Amino acid sequence: MKPSLLVLAAGIGSRYGGFKQIDPIGPNGEVLLDYAIYDARKAGFGKIVFVITRALEKGLKDYIRGKYGNSLEVEFVFQDMDKIPAGYSVPADRKKPWGTGHAVLVAKEALREPFGVINADDYYGSTSYQVLADFLKKIDPNSRQMTLVGFAIENTLSDNGTVSRGVCTIEKGKLVSIVEREKIRQEGDSICHQTEDGTKLIIPQGTLVSMNLWGFAPGVLFPWFEKQFEQFMKSRGTELKSEFYLPSAVDAGIRAGEMTVEVLSSKESWFGLTYNEDKPVVREHILRKIKAAVYPGNLFA
Repeated sequence: MKPSLLVLAAGIGSRYGGFKQIDPIGPNGEVLLDYAIYDARKAGFGKIVFVITRALEKGLKDYIRGKYGNSLEVEFVFQDMDKIPAGYSVPADRKKPWGTGHAVLVAKEALREPFGVINADDYYGSTSYQVLADFLKKIDPNSRQMTLVGFAIENTLSDNGTVSRGVCTIEKGKLVSIVEREKIRQEGDSICHQTEDGTKLIIPQGTLVSMNLWGFAPGVLFPWFEKQFEQFMKSRGTELKSEFYLPSAVDAGIRAGEMTVEVLSSKESWFGLTYNEDKPVVREHILRKIKAAVYPGNLFA
């Protein structure tokens, strides 16, 4: 059974200024997603499931079908705000989706096999997909064993602004906890994050962080996420900007003994499209990969 890949592509790109999911990056009009698909298929992933919004539907579907035709097994699911537990309602003035945990949950009906999760606007590197695929090929759909492919924090920073990262605590190769840290940036030789009260704290180099490169077994994960999302709606569902985060739901599962998460380490350098100013940097990274023969000059030649 080939593992599937779930691509979180419903972001509205407010900081980027447009739909970065289909913004050309490669020398022949390739988008960043094309390199993820190339790496995933090479590593042994089968079906690709995209979580999208209605606003992006036509653009992304047209792009994927135009580039891949019938050569790619693909499914699209929508992260609609009204996909919530019975008895709850969407606040009238809410405009944001419910977050990455909800994005995973809406794909429940499309996934029966172990699956990986990625962000559509992130580059993880070919070896990262291989490490993830090798793990997923060994587990059962009902396994309690999940995985996270972590990146050294110094390999995940942006030159164009601060970032948020899920900082991992690991013991004997297992994830103990994951805590979201905001406003992280390089300052001289140090990597700092700023707390809510303005205090700056140093994060040591080599600290593994989550870039939302996960591996899950659906039989355990989805029932747990359903339970957690209902609790979230009960406590925070009336808030206009609250989000049900994937790392928080996993963290709760670890603490409750519902799952264990093996942490695998990637030696790759992450890069991605957070700000529009990132685009030329990402293009340069891709050109370097092509020159190093990691990718062909034209993915669709």
